[in-house]
Amino acid sequence: MDGHSYCTPYFREGRWIQAADIVVHKQTRGQVEVFYVEERPELDEGPFMREERHLLDTVAREVAIIIMRREAEREKSKLENQLRHADRLATIGQLSAGVAHELNEPLGNILGFAQLAKKCPGLPKQAESDIEKILTASLNAREVVKKLLTFARKMPPQKTEVNLNQLVEEGLRFFESRCNKQGIEILCSLSPDMPEIQADPTQLNQVIVNLMINALQAMESGGRLTLRTLAGKEHISLIIEDTGIGMNEEVMKQIFTPFFTTKDIGQGTGLGLPVVHGIVTSHGGSIKVESKPNQGSRFEIQLPIASSTEVETSP
Repeated sequence: MDGHSYCTPYFREGRWIQAADIVVHKQTRGQVEVFYVEERPELDEGPFMREERHLLDTVAREVAIIIMRREAEREKSKLENQLRHADRLATIGQLSAGVAHELNEPLGNILGFAQLAKKCPGLPKQAESDIEKILTASLNAREVVKKLLTFARKMPPQKTEVNLNQLVEEGLRFFESRCNKQGIEILCSLSPDMPEIQADPTQLNQVIVNLMINALQAMESGGRLTLRTLAGKEHISLIIEDTGIGMNEEVMKQIFTPFFTTKDIGQGTGLGLPVVHGIVTSHGGSIKVESKPNQGSRFEIQLPIASSTEVETSP
């Protein structure tokens, strides 16, 4: 059944066989087979009696019922896990939005007063350096707040016409120097017939940057970074591949869970890929991930090409 065989003790095949199909949801999944290994007189079905046929059919139906029950239990468990995951994401989203809004005001004050303090004449060099550190830390914190709001979908996309190839080229320019330092080879293949789509360029740029940062962090000892764009009839695709450390199945299951990270403390917030997922989803797209330990990772983003009747203009 389903490519597996189960036999009684001391089983051996014989000349005469009687079989009954195991049918689950109108699909044949296997057979129950009975053999006679010794000579028997001719009866209803070769050496088999009509009662044996009825018994074998009944056994096959009972096996099918057991399979259906077990599969229903597995499906129920899967749905329950999905519901728990969705509920968890909704709760985290609400919490993230609340925290982000509460942090926005004090961060704005810190940035504003730090910028004013920096303009004061006669500042000692040490004080000027300290103020610069305050500004840098505040800007980093504000980026985290933006990620929280994006994840919580409190920052809806501001859509306009966007060319994906142009965004990829801009992202490459930003990371070109870092790739050279890390000994990373860049392969870039952009579709020449890339149509423009309705999207938020800032958010798509964030998707590209986050995926490229992940790829570079996975290849600290060098490797190859491949970027491709493809144009289809209904979707355009962005594919980013690396030859880095890759991920196992357990990590793969959690990469879009907020605040999950395999990086050391202080090295990552665990919001990069959840934000990527949130942005892609808010654009009506999808994301597919393939990865194996020590063989690298492959991210494929698909975004819909809006028809003339679906174009949304930014406010």
